[in-house]
Amino acid sequence: MRNRLLVLILFVSITGCSHRYYVVRHAEKAIAPPGNEDLAKDPNLSAAGAERTRDLQERLQDAKISRVYSTATVRTEATAAPIATYFNLPIRKYSSVDTGFINELRSLKENVLIVGHSNTVDDIVNALVPSAKMTDLPETDYDNLYIIKKKGRRFLLQKTKYGAPSAVK
Repeated sequence: MRNRLLVLILFVSITGCSHRYYVVRHAEKAIAPPGNEDLAKDPNLSAAGAERTRDLQERLQDAKISRVYSTATVRTEATAAPIATYFNLPIRKYSSVDTGFINELRSLKENVLIVGHSNTVDDIVNALVPSAKMTDLPETDYDNLYIIKKKGRRFLLQKTKYGAPSAVK
């Protein structure tokens, strides 16, 4: 009986220790009016992008998100904002996908949303799941949701979609 209890405790501790990283690219960005260099460098979201942020919030409302990360751009912060508001969380800023940031993510034991860019989402996913071997996302892709489940020492990747399909160019 004692051995069964020990096996049960071990099984629960191994299978019960899991959490998820939800990694997305920012939603669709607005096209800046000609001559407005500031908006061109850091654009707002388009109407389709604003709708996508609502779709993301709806998709993740049961995910028990405990942390939200975003770069310091208008479009990534606007993508992260509905989730942060829904879970009453601050948006934590990261500036680069470096060893320090990845180590911080790996040390967490809670569900996390990370909003990045077409050229950083793959870096985040590849750093957490080395077998993923992703490349930069196409400029027209906005509907990908990468769910990385950490279970014990293993990281498992699930590629899904959310919201309206991205426009194909």
